[in-house]
Amino acid sequence: MSDTMRTVNIGLIGLGTVGGGTARTIEHNRDEYLRAYGIDLRIAKACALDPEQAAAAGIPAEAFTTDWHDVVADPAVDIVVELIGGEHPATEIFEAAFAAGKHVVTANKALLGRNMERLCALAREHGVQLRCEASAGGGIPIVAALEYSLAGNRMLTVAGILNGTTNYILSRMASEGSDFADVLADAQRLGYAEADPSADVDGFDAASKVAILSSIAFHTRVTTDDVYMQGIRDISPVDIDEARKMGRTIKLLGIARMTEDGIDARVHPAMIPSDHMLASVNGAMNAVFAVGDSVGETMFYGAGAGSYPTASAVVGDVLELARAIARGERPEAEPEPFERRVAIRPIEELRCRYYLRLTAARADDALPAVADTLEAFKIAVAEARQVVDGGERSVIVITEEAREGDVQAACAELAKLASIERVASLIRIEDTAAWAEGAEANE
Repeated sequence: MSDTMRTVNIGLIGLGTVGGGTARTIEHNRDEYLRAYGIDLRIAKACALDPEQAAAAGIPAEAFTTDWHDVVADPAVDIVVELIGGEHPATEIFEAAFAAGKHVVTANKALLGRNMERLCALAREHGVQLRCEASAGGGIPIVAALEYSLAGNRMLTVAGILNGTTNYILSRMASEGSDFADVLADAQRLGYAEADPSADVDGFDAASKVAILSSIAFHTRVTTDDVYMQGIRDISPVDIDEARKMGRTIKLLGIARMTEDGIDARVHPAMIPSDHMLASVNGAMNAVFAVGDSVGETMFYGAGAGSYPTASAVVGDVLELARAIARGERPEAEPEPFERRVAIRPIEELRCRYYLRLTAARADDALPAVADTLEAFKIAVAEARQVVDGGERSVIVITEEAREGDVQAACAELAKLASIERVASLIRIEDTAAWAEGAEANE
């Protein structure tokens, strides 16, 4: 390291799974960063509520505090790394760090999914940066790919498996024929799912990531509230088996597409061809399928969560900021944040094929009534049949391409039929070939 290089000091807030992994990664690779990049990283201050977390992460007693204000106020700290998650006090940490002239690195997708525009504008106002590679895809470098490597493209689609918990559950249901509730309970026992799994299984976690990635990909502001969400609680072994018969696999997908009518942003279970690359992504792994007009189809695969994979993304952002700081230079301020320049297409305007499973006491009697109801909403039926599973009788309906709003309205009427007990499943049959519409031919 030359005489002009200086140590870059990190203030780490949060020493849980990701924070602890970040501290250990920096300490373990510190000499390599110095040798390869000429960057000497040091954790100058670290904050957690539990001193035992600090000890486990190798934080010296003199660098530890239980008050995040101590980290932000420390004049030696160059970069604040926020890894506590949630909205508060994370918002206040961002605001205080920016006001103190400190850059922030975060993995907080829930906060950024709804507040990215305001926080980026605040960072720019104070001449600092907000970096968030770890907020979408864990260890997968998809944010940097969209911001830099794929910047020469007009992005067409960003879609993928963005939540490891739900992918783990669906993978086990498919391989074992188990019920959702049983696999969820086991996932909680093994630590793959939280005690309150709502953010994962109901789609909020993936929706936050869709908001972040689609904002970057399409250069327009998309928030979590813009993203349609449907979780996996209603998926049953019957649905998975029926999908298999159709040559398809059920995955919880986050999908963002640029269409003529605006951005199509949604999270829901979808049936995709079993030979599609995303169909082979199993367990707790994530994958992002990014399609540009010039590059065509690309896929990024890896661990979407966990201590060290997420720490990898966090430290990557830290090092990118540290390159300039180590030379005594100031990194460029955050770019002008994206505003809403493209409309969000309402989910009601989506057009695709649909799979419906309706439980019925007397399936023979139900079929004519179901067909008549769908016909009233101008929904063509491609296939309809009965299924009996463990004494439960179901009517399975596969539609031709239909409008989402019409299908939702038809389902409301189907639920009222005397012969129908409930609409048990509504799953979209995704046209993955459409994701690449608009891509140039590879000559």
